[in-house]
Amino acid sequence: MRLMIRLLLAEDQSMVREALAALLGLDPDFEVVAQVARGDEVLAAARAHEIDVALLDIEMPGRTGIEAARELHAEFPTLKIVILTTFGRPGYLRTAMEAGADAFLVKDAPAAQLADAVRKVLAGERVIDPTLAAAALAEGANPLTDREREVLRAAADGATNAELAARLHLSQGTVRNYLSTAIQKLAVRNRAEAVRTAREKGWL
Repeated sequence: MRLMIRLLLAEDQSMVREALAALLGLDPDFEVVAQVARGDEVLAAARAHEIDVALLDIEMPGRTGIEAARELHAEFPTLKIVILTTFGRPGYLRTAMEAGADAFLVKDAPAAQLADAVRKVLAGERVIDPTLAAAALAEGANPLTDREREVLRAAADGATNAELAARLHLSQGTVRNYLSTAIQKLAVRNRAEAVRTAREKGWL
């Protein structure tokens, strides 16, 4: 008897999620055993269902697909993770792979290509969209440190330095230094531009 490949599908747009589930379900080797619409529901779904591969969108409420991938990889290190995105931002690729992803594909790839990627990661291969791979190489490495990214993410909602310091358990001077360094590295004028630029490049 053939063993089914059990899939978890995380995608916040219900029509896209249902279409992906339907397409994957046409393959006799695949079974979509869990679907979630939020990034902060991924880990619980993985705990509740025995899965082989998690297919994660990047942009989701609650937690990004990359953050969810990091959590999954920490708790289930042998679980295979495929990141799906509509955002061809090269920085996302590097961050996703650092988070434990085994494949990185754009959503508009043919269903057969996605199915092939699932089989390849189960065989121990890494699968990366070639256009994104080339763009990531051209873009270069993320110049921001983990702490600089953390401070920029926290600053995205317009919080003051004092609020950031309290939230991150840092001094205001330290927060100011991290923001200043990030602004210089990104060659922008202020923190708002730094957040926007880092997001556009997929570095946050």
